[in-house]
Amino acid sequence: MEPDNHSNAIDRIPWAHLRVPPVPQLALRVLDSIEDDSVSMHRLSDMISSDPAFSSEVLTIANSSLVPHRLAVTSVLQAVALMGTCSLKGVCLAVGVRANLVESMVESSLRTMWRHSLACGLIAEQLALAGWVENETAYTAGILHQIGPLALAALYPEQYAGLLETHCGTAPSMLEAERAMFGFDHCQAAQRLVTAWGLPLEFEPVMCEPDSTRHHHEPWNLAELIHTSCRMAVAAGFPAFPGCVPVPFPELLSQLPVRERSLFHADIKDLAEDIGGRIKAIESF
Repeated sequence: MEPDNHSNAIDRIPWAHLRVPPVPQLALRVLDSIEDDSVSMHRLSDMISSDPAFSSEVLTIANSSLVPHRLAVTSVLQAVALMGTCSLKGVCLAVGVRANLVESMVESSLRTMWRHSLACGLIAEQLALAGWVENETAYTAGILHQIGPLALAALYPEQYAGLLETHCGTAPSMLEAERAMFGFDHCQAAQRLVTAWGLPLEFEPVMCEPDSTRHHHEPWNLAELIHTSCRMAVAAGFPAFPGCVPVPFPELLSQLPVRERSLFHADIKDLAEDIGGRIKAIESF
């Protein structure tokens, strides 16, 4: 798909039908695991949650009319419990069939984005456990916060891969580069997907750049937690793109509420080793 730099470029895309790049090997592993009667819901959830595309697919179905429920489903674990194994099999097959979606996307760019999303989710989970945000929801939101860049990767694989590989600057500067190239940025794309796919609306603020005018005495919420987790992932060596300039870790620690700060890693090396080890464990699924 060729980029359209007109101001209404974002309105020309059928967002409801867009499916972002998956990790097909993961779908096949989940499919195999479903056949094992001894596998737990937590195990299936952990496997699915490691991939943004897979997570969004499962959450979209769980929040649709296909699955009867009263409240919004905000975590993959909830979705897996509601859907059951038959529906999960269908999702796995759909994700596997779409494996050719990103053949022209540079593999290293996708892997970098995937590892950043996973690091953000793992950090968000830790911060949630130290505070009052529900940890499963925080982890899922952290994984999904990069759904916008993955959407751009699906729409413009070669152009976006080139941008990711060559751009240097802060995370907000990437938004400016995306708008110049495509007519809209990944935050706007993500917000469209939240609405079009019927995902819980509480995920929408997670997809936006944080409000720089926020004061520390204001309530700590899911969006603030994810924004900080995203920047901590970059500081820990898991950037969304290779040239992303990190925010100093002490500055990020200062943004945490007192309780979260007292229970979180005080040293960036400890955080990097912890998250790196957990990502390696997930990659070995």
